[in-house]
Amino acid sequence: MDANQIEAFLTAQTKKQGGITVEQSAVIAKFWKNHKRKIRESMINHTRWENTLKSLKWRVDVKSQSRYSDQVSNAAAVVEMEIGTNDKVSSI
Repeated sequence: MDANQIEAFLTAQTKKQGGITVEQSAVIAKFWKNHKRKIRESMINHTRWENTLKSLKWRVDVKSQSRYSDQVSNAAAVVEMEIGTNDKVSSI
């Protein structure tokens, strides 16, 4: 939820019979605004089923000097990926 959605939701909850008070609504809104990123990351980490990409590093190696001219300018791409779940990590 963004700021407008949380405000609308909490306003609706204060108008409900047996709902929350305006003070409670203000505290919840402030908490949500301060911890929105942490809550989102926690929810994603707890609901993830598959491996994820933890890091990616890459480079292109080009040979610039060789005894034989046909070997010059041969490029090779080197890619290093780190994948894993929340508790396990493996490199490829």
